[in-house]
Amino acid sequence: MPKFYQLSRKERLEQLVAEGSIDENDANYLLANHVLPDAIAGHLGENQLGQFALPFGIARKLVVNGVTRNVAMVGEEPSVVAAASNGARMASAGGGVSVTIPAHTVAGEVVFAGVADPQAAVALIRAREDDIWDAAAYAHPSIIGRGGGLKEVTVAAIADFVKIRLLVDPQAAMGANMVNSIAEAVAKMVSGWLKQASLLAILSNYSDDPVVGTVDIPVAAVATKNVDGRTIAARIAQASAFGQLDVERATTNNKGVMNGIEAATIAIGNDYRAVGTAAHAYAARTGSYQPLTRWTTDGAILHGEIAVPLQLGVVGGATAALPLAQIAMKLGKIATVADAQAVLAALGLVQNLAALRALVGPGIQSGHMALQAGALAIAAGARDAEIGELTRQLQDTDKTLATAKKLLAIMRTRK
Repeated sequence: MPKFYQLSRKERLEQLVAEGSIDENDANYLLANHVLPDAIAGHLGENQLGQFALPFGIARKLVVNGVTRNVAMVGEEPSVVAAASNGARMASAGGGVSVTIPAHTVAGEVVFAGVADPQAAVALIRAREDDIWDAAAYAHPSIIGRGGGLKEVTVAAIADFVKIRLLVDPQAAMGANMVNSIAEAVAKMVSGWLKQASLLAILSNYSDDPVVGTVDIPVAAVATKNVDGRTIAARIAQASAFGQLDVERATTNNKGVMNGIEAATIAIGNDYRAVGTAAHAYAARTGSYQPLTRWTTDGAILHGEIAVPLQLGVVGGATAALPLAQIAMKLGKIATVADAQAVLAALGLVQNLAALRALVGPGIQSGHMALQAGALAIAAGARDAEIGELTRQLQDTDKTLATAKKLLAIMRTRK
């Protein structure tokens, strides 16, 4: 029986329908390659000229907290999806990834600059904290009825700046617009107390409260064609340890983690820029940029862990406006913010596993370039059925643009 990636696109969709991952309407929508209506596209982007298409694929059968999921990913790099699927396969040998989720909160900052007496200003604001809670509730009353809203207020003097930190529970939303509205309402009120305008009032994309995922994999599951699992697991652990000592390795390690997380963030219609910024800031929180993942082994089990903040939402914004985002959430069995956080953290961990295994085993380039052959065929000028044929021919030769063009010319002379 052919593997999933060996099926035609239509056959893949039929299999997903048969599995119950999507329904016929979803499959037909995907098969039709719909573009967004102009009214939607025009409101999701400024100065719109057209639409920029990227492949929408899935990492297969990622087990997260005991639930098997297909994780939608959007991007131009085929090896990213292939690696994620391979990592999910290896993780399943250990029962999949277990994830713990922190409370979903987003911080807002109201900052005043050049305050003549910062300590007196702090004391004044603290004395009138009840008014801040009232202003926050008035700015966004609907969230209170859903159990969310302002949860914590802190005030601090930083040099001649005064900062009010507002911790908000946005419930199922990512929370950016909500927090900004609350912060601006508080800023307006406090400006009157201090007799000066605020410098800024906006959410912060930083969080030091990460989503944590762990996996324990029998070492046999990470064996390569030529190297046993015990050796590969030991080398993965060594590569992980080196990343804790070397910023160049840590940076590339985290890029690999974010390959998966950002691709899935785009697929569910969330802000991948905010997610990426928060992840890298968290990696540098100690003053030394560190890997987001850790791998260790006792010789029998390869233990992996990821800790990464993930501010996500499952309602509102592009998530609600994009039909593909709705299909992505259905594929991943994502109904809540906690689901989204768990799935993306797990994806980042298995993405990293697959990359490290390739790195310390056969090397990155063999698999990467094999999957890049299709893009190379297109760059050489192949069209329609030529793309598949040229891609197959490139697997057995040097994968360069010059070679691709030469093979394409030969192919065309034989027609």
